[in-house]
Amino acid sequence: MRFQPLTVAEVRKTTRDAVVVTFDPAPGFEFRAGQYLTFRRLFEGVEVRRSYSICAAPGEALQVGIKRVDGGAFSTWANEALAPGDRIDAMLPMGRFTPEIEPNTGKHTLLIAVGSGITPVLSIAQALLQAGGRVTLLYGNRAVNTIMFQTELDDLKSRFLTRLAVVHVLKQDAQDIPLFTGRLDGAKLDALFAAWVQIDTVDEAFLCGPESMMDVAVERLVAHGLPPERIQTERFVGTQTGRLPQITRATVAAKPTEVTLRLDGAAHVVTMERDQSLLEAALENAIDAPYACKAGVCSTCMCRVVEGEVEMVQNHALEDDEVAHGYVLSCQAYPLSDRVVVDYDVGH
Repeated sequence: MRFQPLTVAEVRKTTRDAVVVTFDPAPGFEFRAGQYLTFRRLFEGVEVRRSYSICAAPGEALQVGIKRVDGGAFSTWANEALAPGDRIDAMLPMGRFTPEIEPNTGKHTLLIAVGSGITPVLSIAQALLQAGGRVTLLYGNRAVNTIMFQTELDDLKSRFLTRLAVVHVLKQDAQDIPLFTGRLDGAKLDALFAAWVQIDTVDEAFLCGPESMMDVAVERLVAHGLPPERIQTERFVGTQTGRLPQITRATVAAKPTEVTLRLDGAAHVVTMERDQSLLEAALENAIDAPYACKAGVCSTCMCRVVEGEVEMVQNHALEDDEVAHGYVLSCQAYPLSDRVVVDYDVGH
């Protein structure tokens, strides 16, 4: 969970507002399709952490796609100033937005992405195709000139002509097939499922994009017969709303809680207020707990509650069975009991 330096080998523009960053090989940075890297950098003395998905297939050079966000310090710097030879601190690859790669099974996987959501989806598509699977990609963008990885997708289509279908849905640019023009919303998905994608042939689906698109796509897939347990989503951090109402904690006594944080084999005991998250308490006491998004979207800050009770107010990363076994996202976990013990070392 510690940061290690990565050296930039290449920075390449993929659209006007996005770059692909390739890194030199580094020990420990082997990855699975769909995983991400968490970076950190100081901007005017303030540490900024950002997570970006890996866009390469396992076994290839480590690459991430970084799309510029308006006002985004890290993404702007990466697009304007990052250069070969620069070094960036990064955590080892993480994330569970990953398919089980089973060679030559012939499984049909549906991939749905919007904008920069293509980054982990591209990695997944490459891995599945190389293993002999069949892939259908629905990819929504504003216009042709905003399509990330257009060249890479064209190359994949040429290599896997009979096993890869790519549908570009463009909001502004008219296309030869009217169905492919417009916004990738619920109505468009219904039309695509009726005329273009046979959902009853789909074994699993992977979706990456804005929160609103994720919810609608899952709803429509389930409505067309795909069981929810066969759908995985990766959500954009930037679309997350603020903290949910903390109804349970409002009825709990306001006295401080004693929390033991087990991290890298050491136990840190701190006293914290109940309106703090476990992560906030750790950082306030100079404990280098792992985190990235602070929005309950990634699983970087995952830990397990081994004693006491907490309330997790946002969760877009953990499965129900993980929560049932005591796992929480420490950025979203608030103490309810007088004493709490959590273990980061069993969370990853």
